[in-house]
Amino acid sequence: MSFARTCSVTLVGVEGVVVEVQADLEPGVAAFTLVGLPDKSLIESRDRVRAAVVNSGTPWPQKKLTVGLSPASVPKSGSGFDLAVAAAVLGAAERIDPRVLADIVMIGELGLDGRVRPVRGILPAVLAAADAGYEQVVVPECAAGEATLVPGISVLGVRSLRQLIAVLADEPVPDEEPDQQGRPDPLLAGLRLPGTGAATGTHGTGPDHAPDLADVVGQTSARTAVEVAAAGGHHLFLEGPPGAGKTMLAERLPAVLPRLTRQESLEVTAVHSVAGLLPPGKPLIDTAPYCAPHHSATMQSLVGGGQGIARPGAVSLSHRGVLFLDEAPEFGTQALDALRQPLESGHVVIARSAGVVRFPARFLMVLAANPCPCGRFSQRDALCECPPSAIRRYQARLSGPLLDRVDLRVEVDRVTRAELAACGTPGESSATVADRVRAARERTAARLAGTPWRTNGEVPGRELRNRWHPVPGALDEAERGLERGALTARGLDRVLRVAWTVADLAGHDRPGAGDVALALQLRTGVPRGVPMTVGAAP
Repeated sequence: MSFARTCSVTLVGVEGVVVEVQADLEPGVAAFTLVGLPDKSLIESRDRVRAAVVNSGTPWPQKKLTVGLSPASVPKSGSGFDLAVAAAVLGAAERIDPRVLADIVMIGELGLDGRVRPVRGILPAVLAAADAGYEQVVVPECAAGEATLVPGISVLGVRSLRQLIAVLADEPVPDEEPDQQGRPDPLLAGLRLPGTGAATGTHGTGPDHAPDLADVVGQTSARTAVEVAAAGGHHLFLEGPPGAGKTMLAERLPAVLPRLTRQESLEVTAVHSVAGLLPPGKPLIDTAPYCAPHHSATMQSLVGGGQGIARPGAVSLSHRGVLFLDEAPEFGTQALDALRQPLESGHVVIARSAGVVRFPARFLMVLAANPCPCGRFSQRDALCECPPSAIRRYQARLSGPLLDRVDLRVEVDRVTRAELAACGTPGESSATVADRVRAARERTAARLAGTPWRTNGEVPGRELRNRWHPVPGALDEAERGLERGALTARGLDRVLRVAWTVADLAGHDRPGAGDVALALQLRTGVPRGVPMTVGAAP
């Protein structure tokens, strides 16, 4: 009897579980049995591995072969086990020394010709291997850059099974003929999930194509709301007629967010790696992602799901970034209400028959809506012809519990002729606003040092009331609103969070009456006689 083992990783959401791949050869009728709860794509690895081994110039062992995936109680999915299965079989056949394989984690799919193809989720898989104490991983050559993001791990990138055999057997490594320049790389075919290309509205905000706030004409109050949302991580609701600039403002919000920290970059990259959305040639995402799904999106596409093991949805693809829901009332009620839990917790837990997965979902949500079906309803004119019942039905599509979780609500007015005539003088650029946002975030970080929270929007209201107090009497007007029923208890907490953000932007040590008044105006949309700019008197 011949035996060998090596390791691979199975992903449950964005979390990896190290799996021991064991191969056993016994005398008997030639057969290949794969056990350990494999899914359909993993069962098919028997044929892929056999063809890859033969086409790599190594004879296939004509014995009874059993490959076990341990722990057997954990479901395994995907084609990323091919490389480990092939190595374990060759170790059992004594083509490779079994002792060399024992402490190596191998991740990769095999083509029938023996080439090693990339798979989704390389980064979270290598992170799981590092957490388990492994120090060596073997990955496809084109995914080596992603694997090297994990510190303390020795990464070997191989292009073919022949190269892996040569390295492990201490033989001369053959040179694989590269693909002709200008032709598509067949190794990358199928790496992206169908429907996850650029047309989905999921992308980063690199400097080459980032929209600038200087393009926005007028909209002082809305620009202030965008700045406050970016500084404190507050959700934002923009309501106004078509063409007023709601989408422009939302698209420019990621440009004023600070660059991601190293830990945040790894979190975001892990989610996009599992979804097959990593930009070509850029293994690490270091800017805030931006996701804008169409209003026909289903609940599963928003929060995650699908058949078998659940896939990340829009709320996870916008983790540490912006989720923009344009024409929000047109989204399904069930899909919108499904956002309420991740808005509070910062993660999504999805239970399926194949298992329970947990995805991160700490995003900044921006809702945009017209005031009525025709979009012309306003307190300032009578252009709207919608009956009152139609207006009420349209506005009721956004439930009260969902809007109660939105910190900032701003009415975006039509751009006037005078504002368009003065457009030769551009407003503040995204870079200028981003500097103020960065300074406010630094003040927040200094205050929240030693706590699990990073922004004011994450701090529980109880902690704000007990540990960080505003100027005495600053909350009087907000507390009167609570007594009148204009604010809920959650709403009062959110006003206090926004007030701290306004104070951080203004450089105040504690929120004063002016900061709270501006926060109330941004929360309720009711004018309170304060300038719609940060820096009001404390």
